[in-house]
Amino acid sequence: MNAKRNWITTPLTADILRGALELERTERGVLPHRLPARARAQCDDGQLAMAESQPSGVRLVFRTRATAIELDTLPTKRVYAGAPPRPDGVYDLLVDGRLAGQASVTCGNTLTIDMAKGTAHHASGPSGTLRFADLPDGVKGIELWLPYDETTELIALRTDAPIEPVPNRGRKVWLHHGSSISHGTNAASPTTIWPALAASLSGVELINLGFGGSALLDPFTARALRDTPADLISIKIGINLVNADLMRMRAFTPAVHGFLDTIREGHPAAPLLVISPILCPIHEDTPGPSAPDFAALSAGRLRFRATGDPTERASGKLTLTGIRDELARIVQQRAAEDPNLHYLDGRDLYGRSDSAELPLPDELHPDAATHRRMGERFAKLAFTANGPFADHGA
Repeated sequence: MNAKRNWITTPLTADILRGALELERTERGVLPHRLPARARAQCDDGQLAMAESQPSGVRLVFRTRATAIELDTLPTKRVYAGAPPRPDGVYDLLVDGRLAGQASVTCGNTLTIDMAKGTAHHASGPSGTLRFADLPDGVKGIELWLPYDETTELIALRTDAPIEPVPNRGRKVWLHHGSSISHGTNAASPTTIWPALAASLSGVELINLGFGGSALLDPFTARALRDTPADLISIKIGINLVNADLMRMRAFTPAVHGFLDTIREGHPAAPLLVISPILCPIHEDTPGPSAPDFAALSAGRLRFRATGDPTERASGKLTLTGIRDELARIVQQRAAEDPNLHYLDGRDLYGRSDSAELPLPDELHPDAATHRRMGERFAKLAFTANGPFADHGA
């Protein structure tokens, strides 16, 4: 810490934190969660626990004259056995809406995952400090976006001038749910995951419930969506159901209806957009489950492959082609009585021509350039012209 500055420590409370549904008090600070405790208690799944505690879309938001900011955090970093080291999570600092700095905390806890053995080992590590200095003088809006891919315990926030919460700007709240692609996998930074970019371009406030590996039509997730105040809602469903080979078409159809019914209990008239999967060549017509390609892993590359049998589609195994057809049918059926329900084919965000130009690096997830393309396209398709969220953005 710089001893020459007169630092002011501000409690880390909900009035300066956006994008989290709940703050858990810890021995050292607070841990943002993107699912409430009641939902977390209903699923003993390590993947979901990891995903919902990674603060995708979560940011500190305040106004201040401060020219220097420090934030103490304790991140948890993932290590995949046999795979190349993952880069440190990135924190984005925005001043009056413009990117003004980026930083990382290099220390922290580690979670070592062995995909071949199906094991995970947690090791404790030290906390670290982010520092942003030489910020412009005068009152300004600050947004400090947390890494989308590192569970992040917030310990202390210090500034060299007082801070205050940002008053309500009247922006619409967009609540989004999806898979690891919505969560942000492979994006360059937290403000460039596709939902964050689309929200910025459209002038809305994002609550991102994109959960890596965990967009599985879970009832507790539907209830979280139901109970979260929002003006606009979207759900992107499909790829994780194929990844996990979780259900057959017989279960999928009523599960989608139930998920939508639950959301509508809390948001009976809000624009609700159902988004089908983007193009993923390995699972277009081949069912799951997905599995790591261990030959590629031994060569230092993380790739996935489809292990299902295409002939099993006849018995109800899910593929992305089948899911898109059924989601379109369900939305068309329900829209007769629910005019605020809409459908978007995910291939309009990333389709055949995009795949030829920007192939999925690991066969499942887009790269940073594709996140930007998807965010720009979603903003145009959803928030402008005759889009389902038209007239709701800035």
